Amino acid sequence: MKKIKVFIDGESGTVGLKIRSRLENRTDIELLIISPELSEDKNERKKFLNEADIVFLCLPDDIAREAVSLIENPDVRIIDASTAHRTNPEWDYGFPELSPEQYEKIRVSKRVANPGCYASGFIALVEPLVKAGVIAKDKSISCFGISGYSGAGKAFIEEYENVGRNPELSGARLYALSQSHKHQPEMQMICGLEKTPMFNPVIDDYFSGMIVCVPLQIQASAESIKNIYKNHYSGKNSRIKLMDSDGISFLAANTLSGSDDMELYVFGDGDKILLTARFDNLGKGASGAAVQCFDIMTGANSP
Repeated sequence: MKKIKVFIDGESGTVGLKIRSRLENRTDIELLIISPELSEDKNERKKFLNEADIVFLCLPDDIAREAVSLIENPDVRIIDASTAHRTNPEWDYGFPELSPEQYEKIRVSKRVANPGCYASGFIALVEPLVKAGVIAKDKSISCFGISGYSGAGKAFIEEYENVGRNPELSGARLYALSQSHKHQPEMQMICGLEKTPMFNPVIDDYFSGMIVCVPLQIQASAESIKNIYKNHYSGKNSRIKLMDSDGISFLAANTLSGSDDMELYVFGDGDKILLTARFDNLGKGASGAAVQCFDIMTGANSP
């Protein structure tokens, strides 16, 4: 069997390293490895980008766009883990659980934009309810999220794991205070919302795992929302599962660290409902989602 040639551009970063660790022992893949001293050489990168069957881009946005411009081989397929192409209509959004049609788009795609981590939780909770008419497209929605520090990237990981670090890193830190988080555009677009959602993310002192919460005041029962989720995520290839919320008093954000699954919870009832998604920001929120799309594109994950 012919092996699939894979190149990870930016493999030294957190997401790139995670993708490599998931692929390097697979017998169906040939990893194309660039010499570390040449990893920023444009001509060397161009050679690898055009030799691969599938390329993962784990790069800052501008460099990801540059990488795409360097690809001249029309057969090369790309999975971009950056923010650069998530709202670009020429790219397919890498969230197969949106619908069977989205799964099929990813399967045949040449250009897949990997979802953002917070956006993945928000979209999993909100998009099915907008589609079902439970949430009006013009409704103002707020969202709260908490993540481990690995989601902030390599420099932040080093800062958090430094023994002489700032004492404030021991506490939860609110950020994106100006309401301009890079995930908000895809949250709005993929869910079909007319207004950009309010979003308050927090980074906390643990490595990985996250929770995304959407509080709702709408006239819908918790049971009806649960039924929508059950039907929407019933496919055998879905990594999103509705969980029983009865009797839960606390929900830890790091429980699914190391997992590729996502758990959905519906708390409350009547006109006060709390929608909650729990998953790993490096799993279903990043490298796990990228490899999920890779498996769909290569036929390793057949419906």
